[in-house]
Parts: sequence; C-alpha cells; structure tokens
Amino acid sequence: MTEIRMRVNGVVHSLDVEPWVSLLDALRERLGLTGPKKGCDQGACGACTVLADGVRINACLALAVQYADKEITTIEGLAQGGELHPVQQAFIRHDGFQCGYCTSGQICSAVAMLAEHAAGMPSVVSGSAARAELTDAEIRERMSGNLCRCGAYNGILDAIREVATP
Repeated sequence: MTEIRMRVNGVVHSLDVEPWVSLLDALRERLGLTGPKKGCDQGACGACTVLADGVRINACLALAVQYADKEITTIEGLAQGGELHPVQQAFIRHDGFQCGYCTSGQICSAVAMLAEHAAGMPSVVSGSAARAELTDAEIRERMSGNLCRCGAYNGILDAIREVATP
C-alpha cells in the first residue's frame, strides 16, 4: 500500500492505495464520488473525465499515485456555493443529456475545453491559429474524446456554444 494525499473537490484526503489502483477507482470506491463513470475503462469514451489541476484527464487511465498532491475536480465539485456551474446550467437548459451516463464526463471536458480555447490552445481544426473562433466544428473536434451513446450531441453542442458566446 502507498499513502497518498490529494485534494478532491477542495477537500484534502489521505488514502492508502495499491500502486495499480486507477484514479477512477480511488474516486468511486474509496471516496464515494460516483459522478465519474466507468464506461469503457480504456480511455476511449470519456465518461470518467475529471480535472487534474484544471486539465481534463481520463481517470480510468490514470493511476491514483500519479495524482498525489494534485487538485482533482469531479462533477460533484463544479458547483460553488449552491450554484451550478454555468456549463451545468446550460446542459440542463439545452437537454444536453438523455440517459445521463456520459454527462459528468461531458461537462468536465467542456469546462476544460473552454479554458483551453480561452488560453489559445490550438486543435486539429484550428491548426496553429491561436484564438480560433469556436465554431461548431471546433467544438466537435475539441469534445471528440467524449462519446454519448444516446446521441445528445446537438444539446451538448448548443450548451457549450451558449456558454462560449459572450
């Protein structure tokens, strides 16, 4: 066992974990945070997306020990002071979910994607252009690591577009 400390949703936790325990399993099984979902468990679907120091990661591919002393934010930690995060509010307004299984990963990914775009990080669509317009094609490319088996993509796109538009 290895003892690690990590800040999850603003609270410091001390955990004893085996070196091979994924961050996803530590969050769900050790801390009871069931927002991040185990979909494919291979990094292909994005249902487990969380933020590590503000960067989106697939928690199923990350070892918990790699994230000792990091700030982890799950869907449960996005709301502040009883107010839903603007992306969460937009997903509700635009029906950006159906079954809801992928929703926490979609929302965490969208929050990070908007920050990446604001910081001028390029994508395959924008190429090397810094601060490319956040078109529908750009949003789709930047969110391509998150799959929705129900097909709620139009609502997801509308929600992200609403938050991205000043």
